Amino acid sequence: MTSLRIALYQPDIPGNTGTILRLAACLGLGVDVIEPAGFDISDRNLKRAGMDYLNAVSLVRHVNWERFEAWRAMSGRRLVLASTKAAVPYVDFAFRPDDILLFGRESAGVPDLVHDAAEGRVIIPMMSGQRSINVAMSAAMIAGEALRQTGFGQA
Repeated sequence: MTSLRIALYQPDIPGNTGTILRLAACLGLGVDVIEPAGFDISDRNLKRAGMDYLNAVSLVRHVNWERFEAWRAMSGRRLVLASTKAAVPYVDFAFRPDDILLFGRESAGVPDLVHDAAEGRVIIPMMSGQRSINVAMSAAMIAGEALRQTGFGQA
């Protein structure tokens, strides 16, 4: 079991959030949703994407960024932001087992205040001319690398 967590900053699309919750349930990751979300957290699309996995995930909802940051400060966890503005490829970053992997809004990413709060910033290298990878796919890729580096599944 890992203490790695995925945090979603004001997610816009319920299907992506549901997919990430399903991923987290299957891999034993916790999830933090930093509100306000662009949808009702009980949305049927979120439930459809998450299927029956939603009860198996450790989900914490934070009413806003400030409350999330207060919680994170108390927990002493490092924040690692996935960003198209980052310079370090995610496969070259040294992840720790208690990191929080932060993903921004599908429509707008994160504001500078949030970007500046991250102790680490990683990018998924892409082909020139492409804007971004779906947030759920990005979460799977980066969480997979973080788990690989931190010994997930090893006895």
